[in-house]
Amino acid sequence: MFDNEPEGATPVDADEAADLLPSHIQNRGELNLWEQENILEAAAWVLRARTPALGEPTVRELHRRMFDQTWAWAGRYRTSDKNIGAYWAIIQEEVRKLVDDGVFWMEHGTFPMDEAALRLHHRLVKIHPFPNGNGRHARLWCDMLLHQSGRAPFAWKSRELDEAGDARGAYIRALRSADGNDYEPLFTLFLEDRGPC
Repeated sequence: MFDNEPEGATPVDADEAADLLPSHIQNRGELNLWEQENILEAAAWVLRARTPALGEPTVRELHRRMFDQTWAWAGRYRTSDKNIGAYWAIIQEEVRKLVDDGVFWMEHGTFPMDEAALRLHHRLVKIHPFPNGNGRHARLWCDMLLHQSGRAPFAWKSRELDEAGDARGAYIRALRSADGNDYEPLFTLFLEDRGPC
C-alpha cells in the first residue's frame, strides 16, 4: 500500500493495511503526518503518566496511545513474522524479559542510566513487538523511562530518523552493531553530549 519505505522500515502487509482507520489517507506522506499528530498526543501522556515505563502493560499502552487514531491494531502485538524481530508467538515473553531486566538493572546500578536506557531501547527495537511503528515507539518509550528517572530525553532528531538519509542510515547501522553486542556506535550517536548520570 505504501511505497518509498525508508531503510530498515517494517513493511505494512495487506492485512495490516486493511486496519487503517482514516479512509482519506492515500500515501506514505499523508500517513506520516496523521501518525505524527497521534504520536504528539502520546508524548504529552508520557510526561504525566503514573504507570511505570518498566512494565509490559505500559509498553502496549504507549503503542496504543501513539497509533490508536491510525491503526485498529494499535497496542496489540504482532501475530505474524516480519523481516526482523522475535518470533511472533514469544513477543509477550520477550517484552516481559526486557522489562524485568530493566528493573534489575535499575535496582542494582548495572549500567549508568543513559546507557541502560539505550540498551533497553535497542532490545525493544530488536524484539519488534508491533506490526509497525516500532522504532518510534521504542524511542518514545525510552524517553518515558528517562523522564521517570529524572533524566532528559535523548536528542533523537526523530524526523531525520524516520526518513531516508544519513541520520537514519547511521542509526540503523548502530542498531545492527548492537545486534552483535557492539553498542559503541549507538552510544556515540546519543551519549556523547550528555552530562553524567
